[in-house]
Amino acid sequence: MKLRAIADSIGARVVGEATVEVNNIASIQSASAGDLVFVEDEKNLQLALGSNASAVIAGEFAGAGPYSKPLLIAGQSRLVFARAAKLLRGNARQQSGIHSTAVVHSSARLAQSVTVGPRAVIEENVEIGEGTFVGAGCVIGGNTKIGRECTLYPNVTIYPGVRISDRVIIHSGAVLGSDGFGYARDESTGRYEKFPQVGRLEIEEDVEIGANSTIDRGALDTTRIGRGSKIDNLVHIGHNCQIGEDVVIAAQTGLSGSITIENNVVLGGQVGIGEHARIEEGVMLGGQGGVLPNKVLRGKGIAFWGTPARPVREYLKQLAALERLAKKK
Repeated sequence: MKLRAIADSIGARVVGEATVEVNNIASIQSASAGDLVFVEDEKNLQLALGSNASAVIAGEFAGAGPYSKPLLIAGQSRLVFARAAKLLRGNARQQSGIHSTAVVHSSARLAQSVTVGPRAVIEENVEIGEGTFVGAGCVIGGNTKIGRECTLYPNVTIYPGVRISDRVIIHSGAVLGSDGFGYARDESTGRYEKFPQVGRLEIEEDVEIGANSTIDRGALDTTRIGRGSKIDNLVHIGHNCQIGEDVVIAAQTGLSGSITIENNVVLGGQVGIGEHARIEEGVMLGGQGGVLPNKVLRGKGIAFWGTPARPVREYLKQLAALERLAKKK
């Protein structure tokens, strides 16, 4: 693509020759002719200009030049680079169609531009929207609905009745809509009997779910993942959880049942949250933080840490006090 076309699409301005063409993205160190790179601060600008890249995305600090290479100038260079990468990479997939080894039930309704890979299984009454890609070995349970332009990488398993909106990305090994971990105990015998797990799982637009992550359906109601939320690899979300919009959850986090995570929350790696807890809007919970059942964390923009989680300043003060006591002893 020519730089002018990219600039018009992503909201940047061109400094230098706008007709230069780029066809790929790269780091500054590995760039070659035809590549586009980016810098987030002025100290790396000369390094980028001295690379083999054909063009550079930079912030407003770059000014008006002139420079030895053409620049795309934008306020958020990293974000604009991500958008440019999406334009350049496009949908690098095989031509749409159903592989000869795939098993598709006769009642399934697939849009014309859907791609289904080898040995995928699509059960009865499934609906799949335009431009969606179903990778090799995926299993999609009956009565599931999947929207437009979704990507299911190989070996994704979707249990029956799941609802997935548009532009959702699901990485390999993810399991969506499995039964929640719910049991009723017989006090007379001490034995456990399975509690009904007949609710649904709904995933809204622009969600991304990492490899080998698991999300349970609701027990009697609905588990919901809000628009734009990003879930890392090896994350577990229990039944009846309500995840808000633009939530970020890092790897190895585990959420018990019936937890509410409000919009714009950030959960670090290996976080554990007990059942019926609530994390209110804009809270940041650091890695290995723990929230006890039924507790509430509130404070937009406040970082919490430790187990039980508390504001990071308070947590660090307590650590310092413990260290002083240890030294005195």
